[in-house]
Amino acid sequence: MYKVKVYVTLRESVLDPQGSAVVHSLHSMNYKEVQEVRIGKYMELTIEKTSRDIDETVKELCEKLLANTVIEDYRYEVEEVVAQ
Repeated sequence: MYKVKVYVTLRESVLDPQGSAVVHSLHSMNYKEVQEVRIGKYMELTIEKTSRDIDETVKELCEKLLANTVIEDYRYEVEEVVAQ
């Protein structure tokens, strides 16, 4: 069994109005040192071990459903879960 952590963020070339709003709020709270905020999504998946390559499976999941690859980038971390 695998635990997969997926991080999805807007591409650098895509404006992030949510991030801009957070920066504006932080500046109004006197946190002027914060220059940029990018908002994203974080997901944890538990995947049963299959005969298919886990990386192939996760890439398919991200590209077909979890991320809009036109405007978003994704990265992931795979951790094998050891049964106790």
